[in-house]
Amino acid sequence: MDFDLPWTEKYRPKNLEEVIGHKEIAERLKAFVKSKNVPNMMFAGPAGIGKTSATLALARELFGDAYSESLLELNSSDERGIDIVRGKIKDFARVLPLADVPFKIIFLDESDALTPDAQHALRRTMEVYAGATRFILSCNFSSKIIEPIQSRCVVFRFKPLSENDIREMLVKISNNEGIKISEDGIKAIIYISDGDMRKAINALQGASTLSKSISEETIYKVSSRARPQEIKEMMEFALKGSFVEARNKLDYVLLNYGMSGEDVLLQVYREVASLDVPDRAKVQLVDRIGEYNFRMVEGANERIQLEAMLAQIMLIGQNAHESKK
Repeated sequence: MDFDLPWTEKYRPKNLEEVIGHKEIAERLKAFVKSKNVPNMMFAGPAGIGKTSATLALARELFGDAYSESLLELNSSDERGIDIVRGKIKDFARVLPLADVPFKIIFLDESDALTPDAQHALRRTMEVYAGATRFILSCNFSSKIIEPIQSRCVVFRFKPLSENDIREMLVKISNNEGIKISEDGIKAIIYISDGDMRKAINALQGASTLSKSISEETIYKVSSRARPQEIKEMMEFALKGSFVEARNKLDYVLLNYGMSGEDVLLQVYREVASLDVPDRAKVQLVDRIGEYNFRMVEGANERIQLEAMLAQIMLIGQNAHESKK
């Protein structure tokens, strides 16, 4: 039932007309539905922006009530080896379609996680079963898909959703669910989602469990994100040479919001452009942030790396100050 569903599923588009933010792509998919002639396709773009929703909406419009029997949905991150191509995909592809459309659809989500061997096996499968099966490959990075597969697909590039698209959906859900959300709360969700509709809806649902009246503070708490101005203050303390104050601000952010080191780094990176320092200093900051991000990914101690980054920001600030003299 609807009320048992996560809101990301409850408000998932039921048809191509409801797909938000990708009108041109939706129009082209509608043309495929009208002609009942769908090519192999690749949907490329970041997570949470509508690739799976577009696929399910397309399948519903094509197959009607028989869509669940005519669509095989697989997540390549879970099943990424050659056996999945030789097993599930081949078994589904060789069975004739039951609907009045002369083919079925296999949807491979996160297909860039398929191993090279599995991708080569998939290329051959796409050729052999071209008459009765169409493939839709969803990926974050199309460059990780081998060229022979890319050349067999029509590539659609999905871009992150705009602020207006996310705002429209948040207002719609809030009205339907009887939630009151402040303008600052909406802006906070837009900031933390960064174009990801799934993340935006999950943040709204998470906040709604605490209160039916949602503020900016509630959003940042449930999302484990600091306010942008708090991160900016921390960086400005470091740039001015106040290392202890910057460190205290870092303590507050980590403890109050329960953020990971990588979360802090990502927000620091987003605030670089708004700092009142010369472009040369901004370039140095981005270079340093990239270095400390790499160290964390490689397993270095988060706390030490974050404080070392603050020290580097302080040195960059001193050099920028001296160059002005």
